[in-house]
Amino acid sequence: MSNQNSAIRVSPISAFADNYIWLIESLHAPGQALIVDPGDAAPVLAALHARGLRLAGILLTHHHPDHVGGVDGLLAAGPAPVYGPDDPRMPGLTQRVGDGCQVDFPQLGLAFETWHLPGHTLSHVGFIGHGALFCGDTLFSAGCGRLFEGSPEQMNTSLARLAALPPQTRVYCGHEYTAANLRFALAVEPANEPVRRYDAKVAGLRVNGTPTLPSTIGLECGVNPFLRCDRPAVRSAAEMHAGRPLGRSAEVFAALRSWKDGFR
Repeated sequence: MSNQNSAIRVSPISAFADNYIWLIESLHAPGQALIVDPGDAAPVLAALHARGLRLAGILLTHHHPDHVGGVDGLLAAGPAPVYGPDDPRMPGLTQRVGDGCQVDFPQLGLAFETWHLPGHTLSHVGFIGHGALFCGDTLFSAGCGRLFEGSPEQMNTSLARLAALPPQTRVYCGHEYTAANLRFALAVEPANEPVRRYDAKVAGLRVNGTPTLPSTIGLECGVNPFLRCDRPAVRSAAEMHAGRPLGRSAEVFAALRSWKDGFR
């Protein structure tokens, strides 16, 4: 499955059990591609070869091996610039990026803004441009990443920032977790009709092995409990599970994340 607008075509490369490595092509400059979060070099090299594409750059959102493990293998096949957060755990970086930086690929006619999105890891970043968000493991469809390094307050702030993007923004995250996330979303909001409709749609897609991504920010604001911490039904469910009243939205988020961590 691919998705495109006037500037880019984005296609998933499957890796491991449920990772997506994203391949970005410029519709104005064919023959080259950007790769987002290559956890494994082999499927990327195979995809580039099959499509007759040259690697023009690598974008990295965070340091976890399933997102960066293929960098060295790709660079061994040929040089390319590598952009990622300022973190010594990042391999092969040629340019460190932080909040508000711009990554330019003039030969492709493409540019992306980077946002610092702490929560899943402390140095996590996202890349935004051309109507697309590449958010790694910060935001998933109907879910969000586990808090391996950051605090609930940090992740809640990062997610709220993403939720404020234009509703039509396409969301390209790092894993195919949508079906499992929707089971949790239904436990939180069993009466949420958009969640129920989306769950039925996703079930149909996965029967055929079709990716559920990209999502959109507008869809996520309607179905993702972690973007809905200010909604009375979500707060009520979180308080019932926590067994106590909860204060500001970061406390609701923390209760939801703790609930999800143990959800089966």
